[in-house]
Amino acid sequence: MSTQSLTPNRTERVNRARGDLAMGIPCLLTDGATWGVIAALETVGEDRFYALKGLLGTPKLVISPHRARAVMSNAAAADLGSEPVRILPPESAEFSWYQHLIDPQFDHNSGVVGPLHVLRNGDTTLHETGLKLVKSAHLIPAFALFTIDGDDPLLNALNFVQLDAEESLAELANELKLEPVAAAHLPLDAHTNSQLRVFREPDGQREHYALEIGSPSRAAPVLARLHSACFTGDVLGSLKCDCGPQLRAALAHMGEEGSGVLLYLNQEGRGIGLANKMRVYDLQSHGFDTVEANHQLGFDDDERDFRLAATILKTLGFGSVRLLTNNPGKVERLESSGVTVVERLPLRVGQTAHNQNYLSTKALKSGHRL
Repeated sequence: MSTQSLTPNRTERVNRARGDLAMGIPCLLTDGATWGVIAALETVGEDRFYALKGLLGTPKLVISPHRARAVMSNAAAADLGSEPVRILPPESAEFSWYQHLIDPQFDHNSGVVGPLHVLRNGDTTLHETGLKLVKSAHLIPAFALFTIDGDDPLLNALNFVQLDAEESLAELANELKLEPVAAAHLPLDAHTNSQLRVFREPDGQREHYALEIGSPSRAAPVLARLHSACFTGDVLGSLKCDCGPQLRAALAHMGEEGSGVLLYLNQEGRGIGLANKMRVYDLQSHGFDTVEANHQLGFDDDERDFRLAATILKTLGFGSVRLLTNNPGKVERLESSGVTVVERLPLRVGQTAHNQNYLSTKALKSGHRL
């Protein structure tokens, strides 16, 4: 009897590796003849780090170019491109050396560090894969890379999830195949005839929600809002952003028109997760704007994937929308994923004395039309 159907496929292996990294368990990446054990530095733990170092030697540090520019002098970082930055530590480097380089909470005391021995030659496929895996687990985008020979008997003894780097990159770039898992009638203040549908990602970790107000027609452009989860704004009423007021204004608009669809996407903090969002808030308290703070932590301006929204809309039968947003980038991303945006409707609400700088940065650096 064949056991092929019982063996984890590529999608499942990538998801398993992501979950392991979040728990502090390393994974094994291969790229041709190159083999490496990667350990997410936020979660790996000091004991496991030193155990790996004892077996495999001093690991390289891999960080994003954004983070590298934050910790290196302007002159040293001048020729960095968009590829992952590989740093060869001194042999004497302790676990704390890595921690201080990857986590901005230490920047306030140490400032620019160096000199750092940056490795500039060679293929970076394995390193790019590692950063994308760590990012997708909502961890600080940095990892320790322990090299290992492909015929080393330790490979089987370590028993880590093994991934091919190029295959994993392709998997991480794929559009997620969301599964509808549940739906129910949900009367709201905005409209008593509403239905909430729940969609789940393939790894079972995140769910996204589609709220249909009234009975929107599939034959005409639907009034729609793509709303990324904001625990602090939507639930707690934070004054640092305009998310909560935008959510309520969108629902009220749909209720007044009698129909619409609101997609609530679990992409907290522009896709970096709530813990990293709090790190960004702390950096803002030290004078960084929202984009600079993301970069200081090692992330891009915006890590969200709006293909999720297009997938849900098309699954529900909506091919065109009238989009409630101040962000032209959402329009572009929806249309590039096959959903036509016939009209962009502004949501200019929620401005406070506490979020003026945040909104100004969104307008100046992210193109929001406020």
